[in-house]
Amino acid sequence: MKPIGTFGTSAYQIQALQLFRGADSLRIAPLLKDCPIVQVEQGEVVSDPQRARLYIVLRGALSVAADMSTGMSDGTISKVLPGESVGEQAVLDEEANQAAITALEQSELLVIESELAWELIDAANGVARNLLRLLSFRIRAANAQMRKRQKLGEFYRQLSMVDGLTGLYNRAWLNDFLPQLVASAQGTGQPLSLIMLDIDHFKKFNDSHGHLQGDEALRAAAQVLTGALRPTDFAVRYGGEEMMVVLPETNVQVAEAVAGRLCQRMRDAIVFSDMRLPLPHITSSFGVAALGPGQDETALIAAADAALYRAKDSGRNRVEVAK
Repeated sequence: MKPIGTFGTSAYQIQALQLFRGADSLRIAPLLKDCPIVQVEQGEVVSDPQRARLYIVLRGALSVAADMSTGMSDGTISKVLPGESVGEQAVLDEEANQAAITALEQSELLVIESELAWELIDAANGVARNLLRLLSFRIRAANAQMRKRQKLGEFYRQLSMVDGLTGLYNRAWLNDFLPQLVASAQGTGQPLSLIMLDIDHFKKFNDSHGHLQGDEALRAAAQVLTGALRPTDFAVRYGGEEMMVVLPETNVQVAEAVAGRLCQRMRDAIVFSDMRLPLPHITSSFGVAALGPGQDETALIAAADAALYRAKDSGRNRVEVAK
């Protein structure tokens, strides 16, 4: 930063600066007259990591990156234009400027040391009022930005829990929410059932028709599930060609009936590569289990999985219930 004069000898006006607008200029002027004005070149870093200072842009523009000291920076950049200031937080908490302040173009800045900033606040109530208004605006802006980030984070969190191929929930969702559903069922005494299903001879289907058509078969199976379940039920792609249906507040008898209906609809589903060449129908094997007293999610999945393997061993394309 290159000193080029003082505020008292410059042509800049006090009332053009946001921090002093409406404040008592007669009280402020004597305090500001010896404050240095510095010139910074484009790309030059302005902040001093050793001292708390207030910088007011008189000409040009600065960019201010989010404070890196907290580890919470997300790359947000603010632009500071003529009349605006930066460094108020540093002055108030008497910490050095941690934000990365850089000149966007050749600029002239008024530099106010921390001690003088407090003298200005003591000298004119208008300075304190403007400072509070400025900090209030920045807090509101920061809160709005935080809410936006939270919504975006929730969107991506939800997106990360959906299988990209089928649109069903994935294992990440299951690992997160099934324990909650189990705990809720155990706490309220409501039933909870689980259906595991596996597309029959899926490897052979892939080998015969190709992986792209195998993907179509998986999508067709997923559509069968989503089209047949209640809004309160959950369909999950457990892995590969294996899928799962979670049925809250559903006993094993109803779950068996649901599995039977799904088994029939799976037989009726047609997989198309295009409208002219229908591929063979797909079938699936189903294992059904209901949550027992003291069971956790691992035991429930194991019971449904054992029933599924019995369905496979019994000829496939059928439903078995855990014993």
